[in-house]
Amino acid sequence: MARRHDGPGRTALITGASSGIGAALAGRFAVGGYNLVLVARSERKLRQLAQALSTAHGIKAWVAPADLSQPGAARKLAAAMNRARRPIDVLVNNAGVLEYGSFIEVPPATHRQVIDLNVAGLTAMLAHFLPPMVARGEGRVLNVASIAAFQPVPSLATYAATKAFVLSLTESLAEELKGTGVTVTALCPGITATNMLSKAKRTRRELTRLPDFVVGSADDVADEGYEACVRGEVIRVPGALNHAAILASRAIPKWLWRRVSGVVARAGR
Repeated sequence: MARRHDGPGRTALITGASSGIGAALAGRFAVGGYNLVLVARSERKLRQLAQALSTAHGIKAWVAPADLSQPGAARKLAAAMNRARRPIDVLVNNAGVLEYGSFIEVPPATHRQVIDLNVAGLTAMLAHFLPPMVARGEGRVLNVASIAAFQPVPSLATYAATKAFVLSLTESLAEELKGTGVTVTALCPGITATNMLSKAKRTRRELTRLPDFVVGSADDVADEGYEACVRGEVIRVPGALNHAAILASRAIPKWLWRRVSGVVARAGR
């Protein structure tokens, strides 16, 4: 296992930091003594969070509003960090979007938006921020994936596919970068109480029937993600229930898992 990557004096850049798991991760890295660069589309929310974390933990926090689904956004963000002479020690790729529903009912432009942010935006961030870490001989990356990365998920087909990409890319990079001093971790939470889930509930009534015990806390997910990242683990799945689900998906033949998940998805319509 890689050595711990201690926080004081280091800087973590966190995307999708304005709410949910991203905001919780920002808080957890602040507790660890990291200075922060907070990235999301909402400048107002970022400034409020930056002020609160700076006051509470005595760290520096800068905001960098950006829409990472747009071409060139990652390049511009990396250039801004270079101009500010602000090397990034930890990159947290949390920004993502989810669209719940039958694939054919979702507009083509929406599928494209999910892919642009969850896949293209994340990959561009890695392409711009990993090389300087490797050149310095140290760094950490935390990519927020999902337990949806481990199996097909009808009604979340595009989202699950993008998270499978994130998990595969993370595992590949973790091996490529062995010996460089840079580690790459995939955080794979299950259903978590975030604005993303609240939005999905407004459009899909069946999601309001989710029992409380299957919905995780963003703070708990952030705690596990932080620990896995600073330790340099490759994959972290928060929660015993999520671990059990992954073990089940690996033990059950894929054709059977597809049938079962398809029946469940159709029953919820």
